[in-house]
Amino acid sequence: MSNATAIQPVDDHSSLRRAIGTPLLFAFIVGDTLGAGIYTLVGTMVTDVGGVIWLPLLIALVVALLTAGTYAELITKYPHAGGAARYADKAFGKPFLSFIVGFLMMASGVTTAAALANAFAGDYFSALFDVPAVPVAIGFILILTLINLRGVKESMTTNFVASMIEVSGLAIVIVIAAMVFGSGGGEPARIFEFAPDVPPLQGAFSASIVAFFSFLGFEAAANMAEEVKDPSKSYPRALFGAISTAAVVYLLIAIGAVIVVEPTILAESTGPLLEVVTASGFALPSWLFSLIALAAIPNGALLFMVMASRAAYGLAEAGLLPHAFGRVLPKRRTPWVSIVVVSGATMLLSIVGDIGMLAETTVLLLLLVFLTANVSVLVLKKDVVEHKHFSVSRVVPILAIIASIVLLTQQTGAVWLGTAGYIVVGTILFFMARAGRKRGDQKIAEQSGTTDTM
Repeated sequence: MSNATAIQPVDDHSSLRRAIGTPLLFAFIVGDTLGAGIYTLVGTMVTDVGGVIWLPLLIALVVALLTAGTYAELITKYPHAGGAARYADKAFGKPFLSFIVGFLMMASGVTTAAALANAFAGDYFSALFDVPAVPVAIGFILILTLINLRGVKESMTTNFVASMIEVSGLAIVIVIAAMVFGSGGGEPARIFEFAPDVPPLQGAFSASIVAFFSFLGFEAAANMAEEVKDPSKSYPRALFGAISTAAVVYLLIAIGAVIVVEPTILAESTGPLLEVVTASGFALPSWLFSLIALAAIPNGALLFMVMASRAAYGLAEAGLLPHAFGRVLPKRRTPWVSIVVVSGATMLLSIVGDIGMLAETTVLLLLLVFLTANVSVLVLKKDVVEHKHFSVSRVVPILAIIASIVLLTQQTGAVWLGTAGYIVVGTILFFMARAGRKRGDQKIAEQSGTTDTM
């Protein structure tokens, strides 16, 4: 990997405010990855691979780093909102393909936020309050929507504070596991024991789907490019730094959790890290750790809702969604129509979906997006821009394409069916938007003709 020679600074023309520096961008990605998966999905991985959950995490890390290299080049080369949809548009010039890619990005953000809303209303919340899950999830989404409407800087600042809280929670789990291990407790041998009823290789690749969900975050950051102060410098540093940080934390958490808690217990819990704290026997109150987890989970949900709303804004700016999705609040400069639509869709999915299925659907949606991005970066290698940007060898996206295809083969029929439903809905919206634009163009032409005859 290398940096291209600088000729001119990146074009700073944007409707959005460039208010995010490297620390906030790093916190955005770290907060997204650490908050999105590890607090809720350790048990899901254990079901497939037993105590060897570090193996699917390593597989997912390789895929994440390869695709992150592609995104680092594309983001710094084309630092505008819209992410993979814009890259596909530049590479292929097919409006329908660009729209579907952007729509799948939106859908992944909404689906992830819905999964985390359900996780928020699960074991961590029920450890503190006896309230039905549905109203908790809806109220949770409403609060995040208000923060998103307030502004990107406010959203990122909230993320920064929540990230510090969630990292402290993960640090507590790591320290507790280390103390249990250091005192001779736990069962270290479990980290080499596969699930008894699942073939090891099959289980490892199946669990890597969920593990990959835990690394998601860099693709969300692509949609913030128009609000980052210096994309060419900030993105590579924040991107690879965040993924590396997440990898170290995940591996320590995974190994520690399996040493302290029997895998079968982890598999049955929607609050697996709370099980670690409880099983350790240390004096940390379970309610205190639940509060920490309840700060981590909405943090990830907020970031995905921010991403989805910016993806919608980018599609509107490209003329692939109705113009209304590009409307911003006059003072706040936030895309309020996109934010409101994303919020409503997230509420609906949180009611009808469950955590595991929503997480797997998110991964399938994004693997399709990543395939497009990796092909796009190969096509766009010949495109020269007049500003400094990050660059990767052609081998990187080729390996990423192969790895993505391998993970796609691990998805179930039900998840593929749900993704097909998204594509059908997206196709309908695309043609509705195109019909609306044609009517608008005709009206303008008619008005112009009327003016000419006067």
